[in-house]
Amino acid sequence: MRDKEVVMLARWPIRYKLLFGVVTLSLIVALLAFSGFRGVYAYRTLASTITHRAAEMPSASELTQAVHELRFSFKRVGLPRDIPSLADSQPGYMQYEFRNNLTAVRTALDKYKKHLTSEQGNLDPRIGNLAKERGTVQEIERSLETIDRLHHQQDWVFDQVQYDLLGDEIERLYQASSELPAHLQRRMSAFRDEVRGQYRIWIVMTWTASILAGVMMITLGALFYFWVVQPLRVLIRSSRRVAGGDFEHRVQIDSHDEMAEMARALNAMTSRFQEIREDLKRQVQQRTKEVVRSEQLASVGFLAAGVAHEINNPLASIAMASESLESRVEDVFEDDALTNDPELAAEVAVIKDYLRKIQKEAFRCKGITERLLDFSRMSDVERHDTDMRSLVQDVIDMVQHLGQYRRKHIVFRCERYVSASVNDQEIKQVVLNLITNALDSLEPDGTVEVSLNRQENWAELIVQD
Repeated sequence: MRDKEVVMLARWPIRYKLLFGVVTLSLIVALLAFSGFRGVYAYRTLASTITHRAAEMPSASELTQAVHELRFSFKRVGLPRDIPSLADSQPGYMQYEFRNNLTAVRTALDKYKKHLTSEQGNLDPRIGNLAKERGTVQEIERSLETIDRLHHQQDWVFDQVQYDLLGDEIERLYQASSELPAHLQRRMSAFRDEVRGQYRIWIVMTWTASILAGVMMITLGALFYFWVVQPLRVLIRSSRRVAGGDFEHRVQIDSHDEMAEMARALNAMTSRFQEIREDLKRQVQQRTKEVVRSEQLASVGFLAAGVAHEINNPLASIAMASESLESRVEDVFEDDALTNDPELAAEVAVIKDYLRKIQKEAFRCKGITERLLDFSRMSDVERHDTDMRSLVQDVIDMVQHLGQYRRKHIVFRCERYVSASVNDQEIKQVVLNLITNALDSLEPDGTVEVSLNRQENWAELIVQD
């Protein structure tokens, strides 16, 4: 299943892969940012709470000290009652001191309450929960109200019942004020144990997040390498191989993204270039063969011209000698002698026939050599009206006598006179090339059909093999 998912991811387009990489990178950054900011904000909250609670301790100590002094002054007020010799001392001054201490307690309590109500939003609930302190403050306020009610009575100093009630309330006030630092101390002790476990958990979570982010980064880097870097390297290497002349090489990229599309385009371009190269090679070979054939024909024409010129003289001598022999035979053998001797007449007739054949063949050979000379002769490039039927027929007659084409046949069709303004030597060369190419492509006993037609102001020559 995982392999199929990887294959599906590999077939995504580049834009989806880049989007996947951006999303993954964003998740990594968000994970690391969450881990870092969570620790920073937790530290800030803890530091703010500890600072607040630390600032609370002087106020609590001041309140406790004020309650302690109130308790001490209360005991001093009751001291003359217990010692008769001091009964006539200054009870008014001691009551005044007691009231001043009570006012100091109220002032310290107001200061402590003001501190409790400030900056409640950013405190850690584990040590910033002030419910117990508020309960203690309410208890202190109730005690102070009771003390105010009791000490306003003028005879409370000498009334044992009132004095005892006031003493009990002051003791409760003292006990309540002594609980304020104890609350914070107990909470800090419990918080220490709790924080020890929590920061260990956060250390593990931070390491886990860091390792997970590292694994995601490595995975993202590996995916980027296999999705982008490696295909680009394959494309670059393949392009260099093709540029180096290895046109048989094809790029292999097993994906369905833009990289694979580029690979297919490069392969198609290479195949097309290879086809063009092969076609050009075939054309070059064909043109080379044509050039070689043209040079061979030119050489053969040049040699044929020389040979024809040299042969014309012996042929002329043979023709003249045969004519002379024919006339000499007529002179030697008169008509009377031939009449009297039938056998002699028959022999003379045979001799004359052979001589005429010699003359005929000599003139025929001379005509062939003249056509060769005419064909090989380089004329000017001027055009003039030419009988195309006679021109094509002369070329066919000349080609048919070549030994390599004797077992091949040429059929010429021309139903009417065709004339064209051409250079006869150039058009002869063209017709010769067409006919010889057609004959070269035939098997023995094959036939080449040559047709000449007139199409309005054009002459149409068709050579079919």
